[in-house]
Amino acid sequence: MELKVYKDTVTAAESICDTKLELPVETEMLIPDYLPQVFKIVKCFVYPVVLQKQVMAGRLTAEGYLRCIVYYQGDGEEGLCQTEQKIPFTKQVELRETANVAPVIQISGEPEYLNCRAVSGRRVDVRGAYALNITACAQEENEIITALAGGGIEQKTCELAGIANVGIQEKLITAEEDISFEKMPVMILSTRCESEISEVKLLTGKAVVKGTLSTEIVYRAAPGEEFIHEKKQAPFNTVMDVDGASENCKAFVLVEPTGCTITAGPEESPEQNLLSITALVQVRVYREIQQIAVCDAFSTQDEIEMNRGERSMEFVLDEIDSAFELGTSGALPDEHAQVLEAWATPLSLDIVEQDAGSVLRCRAMLHLLCKNALGELDCYDKICEELLPGIYPEDSQNMMVQYELSAQDTTARQAGTETEAHAAVHVKALVTGFRKTDVLQDVRSTGPRERKDGDIALRIYFAQPGEDLFDIAKRYAASPQAIATANQVSDGPLTEACKLLIPSSL
Repeated sequence: MELKVYKDTVTAAESICDTKLELPVETEMLIPDYLPQVFKIVKCFVYPVVLQKQVMAGRLTAEGYLRCIVYYQGDGEEGLCQTEQKIPFTKQVELRETANVAPVIQISGEPEYLNCRAVSGRRVDVRGAYALNITACAQEENEIITALAGGGIEQKTCELAGIANVGIQEKLITAEEDISFEKMPVMILSTRCESEISEVKLLTGKAVVKGTLSTEIVYRAAPGEEFIHEKKQAPFNTVMDVDGASENCKAFVLVEPTGCTITAGPEESPEQNLLSITALVQVRVYREIQQIAVCDAFSTQDEIEMNRGERSMEFVLDEIDSAFELGTSGALPDEHAQVLEAWATPLSLDIVEQDAGSVLRCRAMLHLLCKNALGELDCYDKICEELLPGIYPEDSQNMMVQYELSAQDTTARQAGTETEAHAAVHVKALVTGFRKTDVLQDVRSTGPRERKDGDIALRIYFAQPGEDLFDIAKRYAASPQAIATANQVSDGPLTEACKLLIPSSL
């Protein structure tokens, strides 16, 4: 009987990019006339805002801007002031060209160094470099052998299990809400935004995402060091087209705030301001898949040739949606410094390899705005990190993390010369791994199996625990089922040492 080969396709996945790019930070900022002049630079921050990720012809183009924020102490008794500027960037990365489903892309980063100085009372010079980390995973359809028949063929199968991306979409949204302040601001210092998803619903060809965008506005209503905190939420509801999506699929959604603006109200109602929060919604729709593949084979009748290959499947290791506390304590460089304000900047979620496996490390920088003994403002920084619970067997090369970080509830307390600071960093992440499996790509018969003269009809084999019955049968070109029947053992790995009768296949 002729050998028959049955094939099908399976969604294989692999990492196609893991690189770091450097973005130059070079800008000159002019202080507007309506703001106080610079007495002293207190702190400079740079945050990336990625507005678009486009893949075409094997090339990723990332567009956005670096948000450069400078805090300075104004002249006279004015206190802390803020000014900012956007530095646009476009970066391209070569990728291996993939199939019709867009790759999963994660872009993050942190400053490598920043130098900020006041050239004059109205001009600030910023120089530095920002490291942009880009990782990408692609999926494509690969052909596998699912079954063999005829020609005395014996086969060993394995299960390929993982996820297949149905679609990946991004959309910029804006949520608006009226806002009134307890006191009229004279200087808005920061708008720290975060998101919360209340519902994700998949319909045929669509994904519906509901939630809220919230901001904590820190401002001054008068000269000095009194900071007022105002919190406000703005609900959003957006519908995104995802071809192939259905109720049987699963979705992972990130909502990353990209900006916040406050528009002053009309002259007749100056207390009625409009708050607008923009955010980038990223939806990844996927489905779980299982497929049987032939990973080894031999024939009791014919000689065969086999081509082997690897298939890498992406699968979900973990999904995280929790807050973790990061903190630090110790003496400040100036023992007479008085802490006025504390906040945190999330940095990254890294994969760290340990002896027991891989873990995730959350990193953030805590900032303490202080008034020193001379009455001047200083900012002290401390990088904190925390290992998240959960150990994964995969190494960092076979893992990918899609994530979004936001800092909440930063507090600082002074007791004598000691200062404690803590922040709750909210982590939303999808952790996936890549599992490689050896499978057969092609099998063909090359003619009848040659038997040596005097080939005996029965052998005895001394098997050891853990040996697979299929591998033993392959060695002697015998049927695994015949060996199992003759010795009254189960197919598969042997649990204990034993003597096996090996009947000839002839």
